[in-house]
Amino acid sequence: MSSADNLAVLGALEKVLNKRWPENKIEPTLDRILALTDALGSPQFSYPTIHLAGTNGKTTTARMVDQLLSQLGYRVGRYTSPHLESFTERISIKGEPITPENMIATYKDIELYLDLIDSRQPNPLSYFEVLTAMAFVAFAEYPVDIAVIEAGMGGQWDATNVVASEVAVMTPIGLDHMEYLGNTLEEIAQTKAGIFKQESNVVLAAQKPEAAKVLLAQAAKVSANVFREGVEFSVKKRALAVGGQLISFNGIHSEISDVFLPLYGDHQANNAALALAAVEVFAKVKLDEDLVREAFSKVKSPGRCEIVYKDPLVIIDAGHNPHGISALTKTINTEFDFESVFAVVGVLADKDVNGMLKELTQMADFIVLTQNQSPRAMPPAELAALASTYFKTEAIEVIPDLKQALRYALEKASLANQVSDGVCAVVVTGSVLTAGEAKAILREFGGKI
Repeated sequence: MSSADNLAVLGALEKVLNKRWPENKIEPTLDRILALTDALGSPQFSYPTIHLAGTNGKTTTARMVDQLLSQLGYRVGRYTSPHLESFTERISIKGEPITPENMIATYKDIELYLDLIDSRQPNPLSYFEVLTAMAFVAFAEYPVDIAVIEAGMGGQWDATNVVASEVAVMTPIGLDHMEYLGNTLEEIAQTKAGIFKQESNVVLAAQKPEAAKVLLAQAAKVSANVFREGVEFSVKKRALAVGGQLISFNGIHSEISDVFLPLYGDHQANNAALALAAVEVFAKVKLDEDLVREAFSKVKSPGRCEIVYKDPLVIIDAGHNPHGISALTKTINTEFDFESVFAVVGVLADKDVNGMLKELTQMADFIVLTQNQSPRAMPPAELAALASTYFKTEAIEVIPDLKQALRYALEKASLANQVSDGVCAVVVTGSVLTAGEAKAILREFGGKI
């Protein structure tokens, strides 16, 4: 087929997958994914796995682990979620999204098995379960040396938790998806700790005490080797640099200094330390320092405090909970020197919107309320009613159409820059979906850096 034909088939495939249970509809069980992977011959056991869970930072950390392993010479498969623009981004092989042709072939390989499992289970396979199985099959079919797998939600009953990981990585845990994971950090940590495998290795980001206690107890229960940020490894120091930051690490096996990371924020330095520790644990040897420097210099994290437009400067960020917005706010306030910020915000209604708006008051001078195309999107009028508690009326603008909201913010920021010596910027945030849609729109506008 031609590339145009492949894209047409890929679009039809996405529509078929979207008819399945969405990612936000969960029935906590591994029965369906286990039945499917068993029928497929358990492809997830064809390669070693590093498995990541946590509340924030999973995707970026997974990308860093991927880059380090690639620099070591491994052929790496990476599965992350959600995606920014195309669902093929979720399945990466050798650092690139799976090709449309291979995505289609992988689906055809498992299609008949989907019908079989659907007919035998009380509920059909979900969108996420099918994509997870496709990733497992793709990594076996287009073979990889190692898979880096990000959990979708939770851990214990997440569809990815049918892997036999050699290393489990836990990023910082916060309050999110509480309708499924629990109302306290302890409950959420217990569910996420379900990815720890018997006598494996567990690499922990710094956690709040109540979460750390649960994670350490579960690691002990399965006799795992534990490596903790701040104890076995850490960020020794960091300094701002043009285009990112310069970091020195206390690694598990050695100290590594002067590592340039082209990402902003101290949370990204912590993610880098976590990724480095995970790869050190997997490799079981001291890593060459120049190799580590080279790997981190190549790291990209689309949609995470990403500068995507110039004149005026536009940053998009996929922050979708208070913890993520807090990290974004801290980064904007400490690593940029903006006189004012227009925040373009579109959120999902099932998130802690009040918590997000409260965090945004520390960064945004003006807020443009809009929505993405998800059926779960909070209507801008409803969002405005909540925002009025945190922002003055004159600092709020409601524009339901995202393209028009972006155009409005760009015009306002440009005008402010013309009459001021300072820099006014636009920050787009509130949801991964908002970030992804905004990135595509801004590409149309033609201001890509």
